Amino acid sequence: MKDLVSNQLVRYLEARGVEHIFGLCGHTNIAFLAALEKSEKIRFVNTRHEQIAAHMADGYARATKRAAVLLTHLSPGLANACTGVANAALDSIPLVVIAGDVPTHYFGKHPHQEVNLHADASQCEIYRPFCKRVWRVDSPQLFPEIIEKAFALAESGRPGAVLVDVPMDIFSREIDAELFDRVLRNVRPLAKPSLDEETAERIVGQLLAARTPLIYAGGGVLLADAAAELREFAEHLQLPVAHTLMGKGALPDDHPLILGMSGFWGTRFINEKCRAADWIIGLGTRFSEADCSSWEAEYTFNFPPTQLIHIDIDPAEIGRNYPVAIGAVADLKQALKALLRAARKICSPGVARPGLFDELAANRQAFAESNREWEDADDFPMTPQRILADLRRALPRDSYICTDVGWNKNGLAQQYPVYEPGSVFTPGGFATMGFGSPAAVGVKIALKDKVVVALVGDGGWGQNPAVLATARECQVPVIWVIMNNHAFGTIAGLEKAHFDTTFATVFEVDGQTWSPDYAAIARAYGIEGITIEKADEFLPALQRAIALNQPVVIDVYMKNIPTPTAGHWNIMDIYSPGRKVHHVSTD
Repeated sequence: MKDLVSNQLVRYLEARGVEHIFGLCGHTNIAFLAALEKSEKIRFVNTRHEQIAAHMADGYARATKRAAVLLTHLSPGLANACTGVANAALDSIPLVVIAGDVPTHYFGKHPHQEVNLHADASQCEIYRPFCKRVWRVDSPQLFPEIIEKAFALAESGRPGAVLVDVPMDIFSREIDAELFDRVLRNVRPLAKPSLDEETAERIVGQLLAARTPLIYAGGGVLLADAAAELREFAEHLQLPVAHTLMGKGALPDDHPLILGMSGFWGTRFINEKCRAADWIIGLGTRFSEADCSSWEAEYTFNFPPTQLIHIDIDPAEIGRNYPVAIGAVADLKQALKALLRAARKICSPGVARPGLFDELAANRQAFAESNREWEDADDFPMTPQRILADLRRALPRDSYICTDVGWNKNGLAQQYPVYEPGSVFTPGGFATMGFGSPAAVGVKIALKDKVVVALVGDGGWGQNPAVLATARECQVPVIWVIMNNHAFGTIAGLEKAHFDTTFATVFEVDGQTWSPDYAAIARAYGIEGITIEKADEFLPALQRAIALNQPVVIDVYMKNIPTPTAGHWNIMDIYSPGRKVHHVSTD
């Protein structure tokens, strides 16, 4: 049977279980959109900007743990989406981008919006530095095989983004439907690699022989949906668990074995425990710069003498930043199952480490007490610590938060207790300002029964306010909390500390710090907007927003004080060699 490629693509996506596509129209993709309108299984989530669509798709993929689909127009649309797709790629989030392109018969003729300065019809080249693979579909017969490979590649190994670039005439060409039937017969999902028994037993044996072993959990644990396996393994061998920024929540923050986040935003106690460990098992982590205090041995990790066991799905990450004593390529869920089997075989009763629980509990209590004054402060503008504390008081245990960058990311990772694994989504590798607001919409679309909050700064909020249009049209009840310090606050604190100025980092009108009326902007979109005018209004506003079960924007004026840190980041030495300063308050 012959049929249009656009119709068959919709049928293929339905068969793969795709329920939502995020994107924006253009003259190159409307043939596909017209076919999509007839689908009873797929909902198109329309946006006002391709970066918003990309971040929504990213959030949706993080929540569902399956590849999300992003649809864009050609050159300007694809370029607009670039930041969001790169953000997903660097955080190992599976994303299938389908982009329209100029017609095949116009390649090289410089038609409307063609990218051709170095090669004809070469817009897809823009995505090569961060996509796992980029395809241009030059023949309709190749489309079924390419789209099948795209999903398989996005979701397998280290997940990531892929691009399928489709000249617009391909969507309107006929194809034999059997070519799509053939690829739809492939099994899904694919089995994932594990550890062999010998390697698992060797690793467990080494951890049992160690004096001060610990687990270092990265975001790969959460991407592999392996939090339950991590918990069982840590409990059986009584191993303390430190984590990266992206590993936040891999073990609940009220678990007796939790240490917390390491590195620049970590506390002195956590960093010293990491540095003093004789063996560390790193799980699904890249050992990135901020998590490792710029890899300088006197602050967080000291390899050697500390010995490293490193397990990751991506072989390129093993040994990249630290020498490895034992390295293994495996899916973390499968690897932790194998390690737990080995641990029960070698040491069936488990391990007891006298005093460990008490030591970790005492540290958590001491940190909480050191923060109490800030959390209970009635100051206005509010302290960021009070904002986080009230947020935790208001939100259900299983709520979800999407952060942006700044206090809402670094302070949250340090101070906000997360109880459900994988319930905090943050932009890690790309650290993209503007991620949190639209990502939360994608998460809420995926997880309709969960309370979802976008915790963002006013700088990040200003990147993508048009997200409210989609929330209103699709009735997606996200709560946006804007930690508003009238500045790009973290950068302002850096610049003030090192150069004694806040030039171009603070928002001002006539010499006074200034902010738009974000609550009024929300109301202009038909969304509830709340401006907090004193500290004791914030918690009731949160509780009301949860009860409303509709989109709500809460604008909170906040002090611009730095996130406390005992860690190290080498950029400080670049700015101010030998001074040992970090950030300062600009209030």
